[in-house]
Amino acid sequence: MNNAYLVRKLGAFVALSETELASLEALHKRRRVFTVGRDLVHQGQSEHTAYVLASGWACSYKILHDGQRQIIDFQIPGDFLGLRSVLLHMSDHSIEPITDIEVSEFLVSDLMEAFTQTPRLAMAILWAASRDEAMVIEHLADIGRRSAAERMAHFLLELGARLALVGLGSKKGYACPLTQYLLADALGLTAIHVNRVLRQLRESGLVTFRDGYVTFDAYDRLTEFAEFDPTYLDQIGPLLS
Repeated sequence: MNNAYLVRKLGAFVALSETELASLEALHKRRRVFTVGRDLVHQGQSEHTAYVLASGWACSYKILHDGQRQIIDFQIPGDFLGLRSVLLHMSDHSIEPITDIEVSEFLVSDLMEAFTQTPRLAMAILWAASRDEAMVIEHLADIGRRSAAERMAHFLLELGARLALVGLGSKKGYACPLTQYLLADALGLTAIHVNRVLRQLRESGLVTFRDGYVTFDAYDRLTEFAEFDPTYLDQIGPLLS
């Protein structure tokens, strides 16, 4: 099955039937590959195309009038890309790969057909979109109210929980291709500050980010330090059976 990560993610909300699984599989008819540096969604575009990320990592971002970039979030396998640009008239952000990625491409007509045939699948996708919105709210709290170290710890824990849901991480750690410059753009810090904060967390025996891998050295202590409550991620089990 091409959509194993998405199935695992949506399975946190609804126990998908064979009919719903088949409808979901139909969204994966068109596969495309994008390389690093080639945007697949552009801020301001009005094309009604969206994607499901099958492999690799991407980021969504906005470019400000002065040319600065603010990363909104990072996307991992199983995430939708550009879903709002399908449901709305225009995309309000851009999406670019940060590794080479493979995606499934679908049109608004594909999505409407799946929603008509399987209303519970539509509810599951609405859940996924609502969960993404909850993460954006948490990121605003990160930037507005948490210290740099708390912000970094919270972000790494959230990313770990998201990856664990699709089978790509655990409370021990996970592979992570993010650079310090990407972390800086996402967390409202400078790359130098990111380096300093990561060193602080490592020397405190909480978490180590080295050679593309995040290791939770003391998961419970890190959770307490960051005041990380994963309730907003809503992945404790299916609400609909």
